[in-house]
Amino acid sequence: MSGNHLIGAFLEMMSAERGAAANTIAAYRRDLASYAGFVAGNKETLENSSRETVNAYLDFLKQEGLSASSSARHLSAVRQFHKFLCADGIRGDDPTRIVSSPKTRRPLPKVLSVAEVDRLLSLAEAEANTAEGEGQNAALRLYCLLEMLYAAGLRVSELVELKRSAVMREAAFITVVGKGRKERVVPMNDRARDAVRAWVKTLPAGPWLFPAKGESGHLARQVFARDLKGLAGRAGISSARVAPHVLRHAFASHLLAGGADLRVVQMLLGHSDISTTQIYTHVLDDKLKTLVETHHPLASD
Repeated sequence: MSGNHLIGAFLEMMSAERGAAANTIAAYRRDLASYAGFVAGNKETLENSSRETVNAYLDFLKQEGLSASSSARHLSAVRQFHKFLCADGIRGDDPTRIVSSPKTRRPLPKVLSVAEVDRLLSLAEAEANTAEGEGQNAALRLYCLLEMLYAAGLRVSELVELKRSAVMREAAFITVVGKGRKERVVPMNDRARDAVRAWVKTLPAGPWLFPAKGESGHLARQVFARDLKGLAGRAGISSARVAPHVLRHAFASHLLAGGADLRVVQMLLGHSDISTTQIYTHVLDDKLKTLVETHHPLASD
């Protein structure tokens, strides 16, 4: 098989067997096309490329100015691809097996304060209650999206792709389809529940909770992100600090700061590995320090 056919077969497996999202498939396709081009330039094929070539590819990415995290992502795609080739008997060896991943320092997530989130929610609610004419629907939608995002900590793709049938028990819960097509049930607080109820009353018949005229039939992530940045600017918050994923980070960080159990937050976020959730524990540093200083018998000495 040619390199393109091998990559195509791998991507088909990722989609069919692992339920990889379209964005994930597109990222794998770009990374593997880059790797395949480098391998071909070294007069090798994907079926006989060596460990030295993989290491040389990482050096090439570094020379091109890619960050360690971006290079690590490329290597992850190449690893998965070669594991697939070995599993299907196309290769007998894995050239990535003992290749070291570029050292990355995982950045702390950007988080808004509780007061800043409250400003966003309050302004969105006020605009939803006062908007008229053509802008009323957009204002109601933005307020509902924002309340749901902060109440449930959803990924933006999970949010915009919600079906109306996902709203359960008078909007007290929603069923979310996450990565790998895994479902989880997430509770809604009173504000989000009321916002969803009000929004649903405005909807025409159809399957989507946030319908749109595009090919997908539902609201595009980019449209929500644009509207959210506009709201941030009107609330006096730098738009560079605000994006849908920042509200997801705020949801997790604020829950932990309020005393929520890490395992519960992991479940609500839909993380398969708790190590992913542990990135948010930075918010506990000051709380733990205060706890020790307050209660340790020798803290005042």
